[in-house]
Amino acid sequence: MLTAGRALGGAAALSCRAYGQVPLPPLVSERLALFMQLQSQRSARLEERAQRDSKPIRVSLPDGRELDAQAWKTSPLELAARLGRSLADGAVVARVNGVLWDLGRPLEQDGTLEILGFDSGEGKGVFWHSSAHVLGSVMECLYRGSLCHGPSTDSGFFYDMHLDPSSLPSNDLPALQELCTQMIRERQLFERLEVTRGELLELFKHNKFKLQIIEEKITTQTATVYRCGSLVDLCRGPHLPHTGKIKAFKLLKTSSAQWRGDPSLPPLHRVIGVSFPESRLLRDWEQEREEARGRDHRRIGRDQELYFFHELSPGSCFFLPKGAHLYNTLTDFIKSEYRQRGYTEVVTPNIFSSRLWERSGHWQHYRDSMFSFRVETDTFALKPMNCPGHCLMFEHRPRSWRELPLRLADFGVLHRNENSGALTGLTRVRRFIQDDAHIFCTPQQLHSEMRGCLQFLQAVYSVLGFSFRLYLSTRPDKFMGDPEMWDNAEKQLQSSLEEFGEPWELNPGDGAFYGPKIDIQIKDAIGRSHQCATIQLDFQLPIRFDLSYVSQEGESERPVMIHRAILGSVERMIAILAENYAGKWPFWLSPSQVMVIPVGGSTEHYAQEVHRQFQQAGFMVEVDLDRGATLNKKIRSAQLAQYNFILVVGQKEQSRGSVSVRTRDGRQLGERGVNETMDRLRELREKRRGGGAEEEGF
Repeated sequence: MLTAGRALGGAAALSCRAYGQVPLPPLVSERLALFMQLQSQRSARLEERAQRDSKPIRVSLPDGRELDAQAWKTSPLELAARLGRSLADGAVVARVNGVLWDLGRPLEQDGTLEILGFDSGEGKGVFWHSSAHVLGSVMECLYRGSLCHGPSTDSGFFYDMHLDPSSLPSNDLPALQELCTQMIRERQLFERLEVTRGELLELFKHNKFKLQIIEEKITTQTATVYRCGSLVDLCRGPHLPHTGKIKAFKLLKTSSAQWRGDPSLPPLHRVIGVSFPESRLLRDWEQEREEARGRDHRRIGRDQELYFFHELSPGSCFFLPKGAHLYNTLTDFIKSEYRQRGYTEVVTPNIFSSRLWERSGHWQHYRDSMFSFRVETDTFALKPMNCPGHCLMFEHRPRSWRELPLRLADFGVLHRNENSGALTGLTRVRRFIQDDAHIFCTPQQLHSEMRGCLQFLQAVYSVLGFSFRLYLSTRPDKFMGDPEMWDNAEKQLQSSLEEFGEPWELNPGDGAFYGPKIDIQIKDAIGRSHQCATIQLDFQLPIRFDLSYVSQEGESERPVMIHRAILGSVERMIAILAENYAGKWPFWLSPSQVMVIPVGGSTEHYAQEVHRQFQQAGFMVEVDLDRGATLNKKIRSAQLAQYNFILVVGQKEQSRGSVSVRTRDGRQLGERGVNETMDRLRELREKRRGGGAEEEGF
């Protein structure tokens, strides 16, 4: 069992008893000893400060209540226990004055306090990040390599380690998991320590990867490290109070990775896992995962002949006729909404000189994710986004206040140079389109434009069958522009959200560097969340492109720019929809709307005529003329292929100019005239109805 480090009620020890009492690697022992020395020094100073600066403070809770506390002595966990044992037991992290805060870290001044559990996004992130530290501690003892990067993800956590090629571990996940479980049972503390830059360099002097992170990311005089067990890791935190909070821990798989995602840099060994505060949640997760496997969009795409990928164009999807129908139907849906909401569709080039990207600022920050190449004496790049091109459109002639708001929509093809190891079906590709739009408006129009964007996404998601959650992401630590301008914009966004009337959450410090934003997460049929839509304010591009319009008073004014997408990547949305519907597409969107089946050879000609009429009416229709299959087999095959409606035609139907209508779920809707059937299906298509509403159309 793993005994290195200090457990609750236990003593410190510098040994790692794994696979035959293997001692800690010397470099780990050295680093841990330095940490303990620095911690001893800091602890004395903190005790002195607590004695000197402690004073009564007031802590405000989200429900308006206030609690008394002592600065530098009272922790959020103590206040949570005062409010109720269940709250303290379920607590993962605190939010103090808008900043995530360790539960055991004393409060320092008056302020606000929110206790967050695993059911919050921030709580999951902290829980899984702490679990990654558990994994890293055991990996460092067992494999004796250099730990690189161990974050939380949207679905769990991982840790990357660099190993000598000759010492790559075999598939020993069960043994690794058992060691992690032993460490968790020991309730190892997560201990925070603030150190100087010099101390940081000394702590990680043997790890070139951590040193690179320090050189590139740490710009302040001090930074924080966390200890858990034998692991001392460079980390901003916060973390769980101790490992005992983790009640279910599962390692899923190992994979290869590259440092910084660059194949030319050292290869890494990645271990991926997931964890929960209750065993029940792990069981639920495993059931959801099994259901998700059956809904995998890659399998659905293959079985329904929607799309495929080829090694000669990795990350670029080949949409077959049925997949192209999905693609076009989704974009046509958005275009129809554009016409109702005052958007103008434009077309912009795919290739731009690097001078454009330098002007917009993307070349400095995004160059590695762009496909670039030389043409004569200039460097060009395939566009990864549309916004700079839309700025060129705005600036190409003088603009008047009468033209605003100007809403430019673009379905141009985009390319992003994703690492080959990150490419995953339709969810991560190199070539894609977005329902991308940019709104140029006056500051006075901002509130109404935000309201219009929110109403737009609500209309689209209600048709697609998604519920959603809204998040207001505010000014990050590193931002561009005037703080007062940011404050005013954030107030306007908050006002728009409150007026919209749907629940929303504050996401402090997560705005883009160029402006605050509203992030939208949709929830699918099996409860998974997906980030698709976004509404972002941008103060910087209008400045960088020196955009202006002539105001009603004749003055030159700067417009506000809004970046807006509802579907996001159309490719990714098709993947989400395929899994949400489990391949049972609603009729208006379906790539397999109608199957015509003749009862026998004598009605094949009539079946072909029915097929022709439905095809000319714009339906996705096929006819089954396989004489080697029985009628029942044909019907069953059409149902399994998820054709929404199956039209059976025999001698009776031929003589009456009718069809017998069935659904993919086995319901028989009776005999209907061909024209009547087409009229009712047109109505279903135009109303974009789905589910049981399809049968109600009959």
